[in-house]
Amino acid sequence: MWIAVDAMGGDQAPRTVVEGACRAAAEDGVAVLLVGLRRLVEAELDRVGPCRGTIEVVDAPEVVGMDEPATTALRRKPNASIRRCVELVEEGRAAALVTAGNTGAAMITAKMLIGTVAGVDRPALAAVLPNATARTVLLDVGANVDTRPSHLREFAIMGQCYAQEVLGVPRPRVGLLSIGEEETKGSDLTREVFRTLQGTDLDFVGNVEGGDVFSGRADVVVCDGFVGNAVLKSAEALAGLAVDMLGKEIQATWRTRLGYVLTRPAIERFRMNTDYAEYGAAPLLGLDGGCFIAHGRSNPRAIQSAVRRAVEFAQARVRWKIRDRLAELHSQEERVFAQPA
Repeated sequence: MWIAVDAMGGDQAPRTVVEGACRAAAEDGVAVLLVGLRRLVEAELDRVGPCRGTIEVVDAPEVVGMDEPATTALRRKPNASIRRCVELVEEGRAAALVTAGNTGAAMITAKMLIGTVAGVDRPALAAVLPNATARTVLLDVGANVDTRPSHLREFAIMGQCYAQEVLGVPRPRVGLLSIGEEETKGSDLTREVFRTLQGTDLDFVGNVEGGDVFSGRADVVVCDGFVGNAVLKSAEALAGLAVDMLGKEIQATWRTRLGYVLTRPAIERFRMNTDYAEYGAAPLLGLDGGCFIAHGRSNPRAIQSAVRRAVEFAQARVRWKIRDRLAELHSQEERVFAQPA
């Protein structure tokens, strides 16, 4: 199983990406296709030193910048590293791809070239966040701003499949993000989605509020991409602020520094649970192939984690599970509509 990694994607590419990919190859046994400008990628491989894992460099002489239009890889740069990664998945040479580059370019190129699973109208970007007891899948977090109720139903099913197959939740509880728990709360969209999800056999727990994303009340939380992206960015900023404030308080007096020595294991676990690098990247669910989008500021550990997530996704055959689940739902609906009034 090969994973294609966009060596030119990210704020510090190719340095951090190559180092993270080397760790994934050496420590996790993943076969990695490093895609990018060959001379730069090979120079970074020389800097890192001999890699004990399996790595192959795929030359891609063009790069899509973070500030370039999302359609650049399709229209103006056919040899861009992100496009070549997508093509490797489309060709079947790679099981999935990882990029920390231009998110819009990755999503549009992947949707156009790889295509979607049968039954999926809109792919959704899913984020895995820590909660009070385990982890929560939040989707969509940025792929779709303008959505219909049918799209959020697809998101719910895709999120359920991911939580079940990758996170190991036997029967994921699905919640709809709204401004109140009551069925009547929210916008016209959320009220209609509430009724739509009630008509499925999902373990739908109803509306959940922002705090429930982290309380553990639901394993999957569904929303449109505008709301989801705002929640995700706020959560990341808050986690970073909490770690910074804790660090300052620890250094405030000799008593707090002494206390840190005694509580260091617990503090380290807290830091790891709230660090985006531990989760690596967000899967773009609903594609007919694996696509993982990491932070532009990803460090080597985050890239390594992203490659791990891509392997887990491919091994769990999530895209086929999504296809089968949606086909089952559509079949049920057809039987209902076919019944005489």
